[in-house]
Amino acid sequence: MTLEIAADGLAKQDKDNLDLSILAADTPEVISRQATINIGTIGHVAHGKSTVVKAISGQSTIRYKKELEKNITIKLGYSNAKIYHCADVPRPEAYMSSSSSDKDEITREFEGKAVTYKVHRHVSFVDCPGHDVLMQTMLNGTAVMDAAILLVACNEPCPQPQTKEHMAAIELMGLKHIIVLQNKIDLIHENSAKSNYMDIRKFIQGTPADTSPIIPISAQMKYNIDVLCDYICNFIPLPLRDFTEQPKMIVIRSFDVNNPGSEVHELKGGVCGGSLMRGVLVLGQEIEIRPGVTVRDDANNSQVFPTKSKIMSLKSDKNDLQYAVPGGLIAVGTKCDPFLCRSDRMVGQILGSPGTLPPVFRQIEIRTHLLPRLLGVAADENKKKESKIKPLEKNENLMLNIGSLSCGGRIINVKGRSARLMLQQPVCTSEGEKIAISRRIDRAWRLIGWGDIKKGVKSELGGVNDEDN
Repeated sequence: MTLEIAADGLAKQDKDNLDLSILAADTPEVISRQATINIGTIGHVAHGKSTVVKAISGQSTIRYKKELEKNITIKLGYSNAKIYHCADVPRPEAYMSSSSSDKDEITREFEGKAVTYKVHRHVSFVDCPGHDVLMQTMLNGTAVMDAAILLVACNEPCPQPQTKEHMAAIELMGLKHIIVLQNKIDLIHENSAKSNYMDIRKFIQGTPADTSPIIPISAQMKYNIDVLCDYICNFIPLPLRDFTEQPKMIVIRSFDVNNPGSEVHELKGGVCGGSLMRGVLVLGQEIEIRPGVTVRDDANNSQVFPTKSKIMSLKSDKNDLQYAVPGGLIAVGTKCDPFLCRSDRMVGQILGSPGTLPPVFRQIEIRTHLLPRLLGVAADENKKKESKIKPLEKNENLMLNIGSLSCGGRIINVKGRSARLMLQQPVCTSEGEKIAISRRIDRAWRLIGWGDIKKGVKSELGGVNDEDN
């Protein structure tokens, strides 16, 4: 079958002739336009997470005014990149990266002759903030990660507080494929680099990164970025996806794309950004977003109404899609009132086919697993020692990370390792879902453990048939 090339130079997609039985993450029509794996960048503040993403993708993830002013990541950053491979060039020079919108074949010169690099992997990077007070944002990002890149700056002692806290977070959430980068190698001498390498190796012993490669790089100088691309392709496998199930997308960002002063006929619906966990979304498809909108009556009784809409556009970075598959970050343009999507108001919600999404809970029972000690914070300013984590108590307020949502919860009852919580807002989730648990310590929410949802009290949904509720 001949591959058709569209006017934008990428493989052409045809939603009318879509065959899910033969569709795969490495199908040319898919990998040409959409990333099919999400890789998170984690680590302590100012260790080079955003810089390494820019070195690979050519795009900065720091885009908002406050982020640009302070030169730190505050919200979850995102950027896509294509990784290319040339069979005629030895490793690691056989690998290179470029923008997500570049063509699938690129000609470069190697040792005086022209060689052709072909797209081998299409990756979405989820850039997490490293600051201690933004730990909740990082935990939200783990909901869509398939693998992680841990940044360790070699000009500072290892490990730093948030290096430990981020490592604990991805371990709790079950991430197994991790690449460790020894960054800022251009700032220190060789002996210091070797000593720092041993410190990193000691730190990752007994963690999911125990057998992970440690790659010395300079993200700023783009040194060894080709080695990193090599390991992304050969060390991190493409996750197994089910394209035939009903679609389920986790929303991690949402936007109102209309400019101030737009005419009524120019208005566009809200946009939901996130990652498909299963199934396929198709342009023109009817969708439902849960929990949706909470409405209160005069007696202050509340009811949840799922949002029904239609897919008006699909994008992956700058690439237009006819259909979207699991893996990679996508933007779904809808017919929703843009007010509902403004300023990330849809974050934490689930998007999919009407009547197929998980139930909505306001009360859940979880089985908890607390960490032995608190990570990333000192218990005493003089001794600088990590403190033991106290057991959960009745009426205590916690912060739960359920999917991509940070949701407050008050403990109603505690019995052994089981706890029943009243949630501050309705949450669309499933029994068996793994969640992160944080406690307020000083000025920030700190990770103290994780839990599994054993059961929950379903909320009655407005405008939904009983069999869909």
